Parts: sequence; structure tokens; C-alpha cells
Amino acid sequence: MSQALERSEGCWAWVVLLASVVTQGLTLGFPTCIGIFFTELQREFQASNSETSWFPSILTAMLHAGGPLCSILVGRFGCRATMMLGGVLASLGMVAGSFCRTLGQLYLTAGFITGLGMCFSFQSSITVLGLYFTRWQVLANALASAGVSLGITLWPLLSRYLLEDLGWRGTFLIFGGVLLHCCVCGAVVRPVPASVTPEAREGLPSPSKRPSRGCPAACGRAIRRHLAFDVLRDNVGYRVYTLGVVWMILGFPLPHVFLVPYAIRHGMDEQKAALLISVIGFSNIFLRPMAGLVAGRREFAGHRKYLFSLAALLNGLTNLVCVASADFRVLVGYCLAYSVSMSGIGALLFQVLMDIVPMDRFSSALGLFTVLESISILISPPLAGLLLDTTDDFSYVFYMSSFFLISAALFMGGSFCVLGKKERQGPWAEAKGAVPEAAPEQGLATEDMDGPEKRLRVEIMYVTSV
Repeated sequence: MSQALERSEGCWAWVVLLASVVTQGLTLGFPTCIGIFFTELQREFQASNSETSWFPSILTAMLHAGGPLCSILVGRFGCRATMMLGGVLASLGMVAGSFCRTLGQLYLTAGFITGLGMCFSFQSSITVLGLYFTRWQVLANALASAGVSLGITLWPLLSRYLLEDLGWRGTFLIFGGVLLHCCVCGAVVRPVPASVTPEAREGLPSPSKRPSRGCPAACGRAIRRHLAFDVLRDNVGYRVYTLGVVWMILGFPLPHVFLVPYAIRHGMDEQKAALLISVIGFSNIFLRPMAGLVAGRREFAGHRKYLFSLAALLNGLTNLVCVASADFRVLVGYCLAYSVSMSGIGALLFQVLMDIVPMDRFSSALGLFTVLESISILISPPLAGLLLDTTDDFSYVFYMSSFFLISAALFMGGSFCVLGKKERQGPWAEAKGAVPEAAPEQGLATEDMDGPEKRLRVEIMYVTSV
């Protein structure tokens, strides 16, 4: 086993890590630049704010909702093929989007197809880290998350530069070529022999266990494997957390979509307005890995759900700064404060889920979680756009964002306090030391295990990030 671990964490593993960093920057960092094109697309298609908002919402929703399908493809064809397929789809969607004549065509091409392709590439790049890393897995994931911040930093700057010279159609065409680099990153991922990481292979379906096609029972097993409705029914903590996050997501993505149009509406230079998103990304290069490493420490295991609620509360409060002033210096300060709470949410979002759900059901619980999350992502920007069309005042968009974030934080924090009080007062608390497996069934946080078996079974499944 020691030789297997050395092979799995050899020199090539760090090349794969670099490919994962690039892939995350190309995919997860991309939706934040769509706000740069918002005004241009609105003018091109003579569309309302609500109609234009459907484009970034569909793109981002598919980036999250495709998780269960990506997991099936990874189990059937492997990470390399799935990453390369995602790169091809993302590129084709953007190239086709550059020739669109209606918003409906743009929704299908640059929205649906590109979002699905990005999902395949991104989530496969996370999955493969669980195959290549064991001892340094926490560090690998923290470093890989820096790719998201790099993407958030660079995509808006590149978008603004290309938009001035080529227009949005030429820019989308160039983006199609850039996203083909996901195929290059996928080609770097060499298949890992089963003998190298036997623990990792436990989490992927073997060919003999895959259900036959056309069988209703097989479809039922697939749904239970990837969508844990039974956990939602039986696990109180999972219900509270899922409801809270779904409600929170209705407000969380709005600054990424509307901050640039808001700044331009108030007379800010377009170059400075695009720089605001890059400030958020650059700050997260340092804050996100630090937040991930801090959240992974054992002493925070029992308090991570409260820290997540606090991060959501701070995120909602910082959005009120935009209502106070649209001055460039004020908005830069807002972006820095927003980055702190955003990094906390990103680092804790799925870590809290790991604490709440039994590890043997984590994959299916994560599948249902991301699908429900994507519904909120889908409807949030159009809902805010409708509010903007009605009021013609961006302040209400940020009020809306703050309302959902603050109310979700208070709901989750209060609910977890009540559940914790019941845990301490319940008769089963005395038997907790003798039966450590009982806590996950109650939907409450449990201590992390350091064994590679537990971590690998989590990491090789599809994982998304905010």
C-alpha cells in the first residue's frame, strides 16, 4: 500500500493538479465575466433586464445541475474522456453563440451547451484529484481552488479588452478557442491503475455493478445513487441546510451579474467597472485557500455550520454598501469585504454538508443538493432583472440579495442552535461515545476522520463550488 500511495502522489500528480487549477479557472471563473456583456447583449437584442438575465442564469445553473450526469460519465468513461468532452461542448457552445440572432438561441448555445460542457470539465478535474492524492489531498484541493480565483480575476479583464476591439460576437468566438484548453488539461490526466488507488475505486461503479439499459429497476437504483430523497426525508440537519442554502442562493449570485451594469449606470468608466470583478477574484486567490485550510482544522469540526451561517450573514450585510454609494473607491472596499465572506462561503459550503450527511450517502446527498441549488441559480438573476425592470433602480437588486442572504443565515444559525440543544438534552447523547455512528443519522455534525478511505470516497464524486 505504501508503494501505491507513493505512485499515486508522484511527480505526475502535481502536473494533474496544475491541469485542475487551469480547468477551474476556465470553467468556474467564467460566469463572473458575463456581467461585462450584459449591457451590450441588452442593446443588441433589444431585451429587458429580466430577459437578458436568463443567459447567465442558465449558464451557471447548468454548471451545477450537471453533476449527477457527470458522475455517471466519469464512472463509465473515466475522468480524461469526460474532461475532454466537456471542453469540446463548452467551445462549441460559445462558437455557436457568436452567430446567434435571438436570445433564445443564445440561451441554448452559450447558456445550456457551454454550461453543461463546463460542468463536465470542472467536476471531472475535481474528481481526478481524489485518485491522484491521498496524504496531500487537503492541500491539493486548496491549491486547486485558487484556479477559480485566477479565473475570476482574468476573465473580466480579457472580456473588457476583447469587447472593445471585437465586439461581443468576436469575443465569444475567441472564448470558444480558449475553452478548448480544457481538452488539453483532460489529455494530461493519465488513467490511474486500479491497483494504485484501491480505496478510490470503491467510490466509482465497477462495470459489473452498472445496471443494464432499459430496466426501470436500474433507473430507480441510479436515482437513489445520485439523488438522496430518502436522506432529505429522514435527516433533519440535511433538510435545514439544504433549504437554507437554496434560499441563500437566490441572493448570492446577484452581485456577480449586476455589479458592473450598476457601476456603469452611475457613470463609472467601463474599464473601471470591469476591474471591480477582478478585485474580487484577486482577493480570493489568497483568501479562498486560507479559508479552506482553516475550515479543515479539527478544532472547527463542531462549529463549521455556525461559521457558514456567519459568512452568509456578513455577505448579506456587505451588499448594503452598494446602496449607500456608487463611488469607485467605495465599491473597491465593498469588493474586498465581499471577498472575505465569499471565500468563507466557498470553503465551507460542501464541508458542512460532509459534516451533516453520513459518508456512505454523501455522493447522492450532494447530487440532490446541487440540483436544488441550481434551481435557485436559474431563477435568481431573472427575478432580479424583473425587479429592475419594474423599479428601474439597482438598489432594489442589492436589497433583494441582502434579504435572501441575511434571512437564510438567521434561519440556518437558529435551526442549528435548536438541533444542537436537542442533541445535548436528548437521551441518546449519553450513548454517543459508545455509538459514534448515530450522529449522522440525526443530521448533526460529526468529527472528521483522517483516514484516506473516508476522504477518497468523498472527493472522487462530483463536487461543485460557489
